[in-house]
Amino acid sequence: MFLQSVSLWNLAFYVLMVFMATLGLWDVFFGFEENKCSMSYMFEYPEYQKIELPKKLAKRYPAYELYLYGEGSYAEEHKILPLTGIPVVFLPGNAGSYKQVRSVGSIALRKAEDIDFRYHFDFFSVNFNEELVALYGGSLQKQTKFVHECIKTILKLYKGQEFAPKSVAIIGHSMGGLVARALLTLKNFKQDLINLLITQATPHVAPVMPLDRFITDFYMTVNNYWILNARHINLTTLSVAGGFRDYQVRSGLTFLPKLSHHTSALSVVSSAVPKTWVSTDHLSIVWCKQLQLTTIRAFFDLIDADTKQITQNPKKKLSVLNHHFIRHPAKHFEENPAIISDLTGTSMWVPVKVSKWTYVAYNESDKIYFTFPLANHRKIYTHVYCQSTMLDTNSWIFGCINSTSMCRQGIDLSWKAELLPTIKSLMLRLQDYPSLSHLVVYVPSIHGSKFVVDCEFFKKETRSIQLPVTHLFSFGLSSRKVILNTSGLFYNIELLNFGQIYQAFKINVVSKCSGVKEEITSIYKLHIPWSYEDSLTIAQVPSSTEISLKLHIAQPENDSHVALLKMYTSSDCQYEVTVKTSFSQILGQVIA
Repeated sequence: MFLQSVSLWNLAFYVLMVFMATLGLWDVFFGFEENKCSMSYMFEYPEYQKIELPKKLAKRYPAYELYLYGEGSYAEEHKILPLTGIPVVFLPGNAGSYKQVRSVGSIALRKAEDIDFRYHFDFFSVNFNEELVALYGGSLQKQTKFVHECIKTILKLYKGQEFAPKSVAIIGHSMGGLVARALLTLKNFKQDLINLLITQATPHVAPVMPLDRFITDFYMTVNNYWILNARHINLTTLSVAGGFRDYQVRSGLTFLPKLSHHTSALSVVSSAVPKTWVSTDHLSIVWCKQLQLTTIRAFFDLIDADTKQITQNPKKKLSVLNHHFIRHPAKHFEENPAIISDLTGTSMWVPVKVSKWTYVAYNESDKIYFTFPLANHRKIYTHVYCQSTMLDTNSWIFGCINSTSMCRQGIDLSWKAELLPTIKSLMLRLQDYPSLSHLVVYVPSIHGSKFVVDCEFFKKETRSIQLPVTHLFSFGLSSRKVILNTSGLFYNIELLNFGQIYQAFKINVVSKCSGVKEEITSIYKLHIPWSYEDSLTIAQVPSSTEISLKLHIAQPENDSHVALLKMYTSSDCQYEVTVKTSFSQILGQVIA
């Protein structure tokens, strides 16, 4: 009887374990947002021109090939070498095809056409014969050596040209990104052969499946080299992860090691990338139109007008990557932007003395400067927040120094703004700008379009609300809630006690609006201050919106920042925010 009881308990335990594992696996493979990537299309038939390699090289690597991507007239013209553009090499990953270059290559070609081929990129792609290097690592070293030879071959194709390149940029997908980093470990490799490395869904930290010693040894060699030689590695590197849709490579594996003395590396999740704002799966990251457009915009901003190649200035490289992949101010990139702007011309100057202001612009015939005197506001408020639904790239907000009511020149504060899907916004702490006497909001003359500009002054404590997350083992049976009663435009919900990978929650935001006739949009941004893995949710209010709350990177021990839910709200609505533990997502986090 006792043995029978024990066996029943064992059976019940195993059934429970299987159930929990099934629940966790379901969350990993199905518990993510729908694919919001737009497909990128070719405008002309894609062509892959095989580059003839030296005979010795072709004999040494008979399974590998090098191709040049082209379409239409560009493909025809470049069948006759040498080349005149800027070389970029695409490296496919595990079982990847060299034809995956077509999305980024086609978008770059369209962009070059838009500027009449003043600059253009030549996209090369390496054919690794779709080897399964994530399952068997014996080919990784061979692939690395072949890529080194390809780079030297590519640069020879530009020999004799006026602006011949001395280096290439590399885009590596998945294991292709690791192969690119491994180039630096080769004895005869010159680091200045690569001017930029962008990796997409590359597991930099460790292999997804360490199935053999070749993979583990390769990883150890690469990562040890990058750590030990960090002071001497000047290669600007950007790692882009796919987010929770990519269940093949967990985004936590894609973050490059943070070394205090190695400042040329950035790691970001695609959901945090401005103008992208979507999670991608492991394959769609190479064709996701939003992400590839961002990548190509960055490439063109990296061009040095004098050399007609990618800049060698590491500071400019990081500035461009930060502009396009980290924080976009809703302005075109400028290496040295003008801080002082002229506020002249025929225009109206309208003083605004209230603490909360809204202006609806529609068919404006005159330019208007709205001026907010700051002296009185400083006595009462700590911050000012402004937003505009006009998403052009012109400057729109300025600061006047020692002015009475208007100024001829102002400090362009537009560079400090942040672009979001439906608005561009600016938050200023008034004590950081003691010399400013006025804030100026510029409304241009427009015809046929309508947009809204809002500004409000407030005390920080009225817009920062603490919301402790529920206990890990509450199993979603209990919840915690805050209600936003005031009619503000912006709130910070501080998510206390949230910072571990194994934590997972569901946030529900319920909005109730009064007297609303037009459709209103609210934005809920989950901001993780210790890593670039923010995610945005756009909600049409009134509505009930569910947001998943979980991490790719755990909070470092010495980091005291708090995760935030930034809410860009409507003053006509009331919001109720509830958080509760999601047991299925916890299991998914543990299994992933």
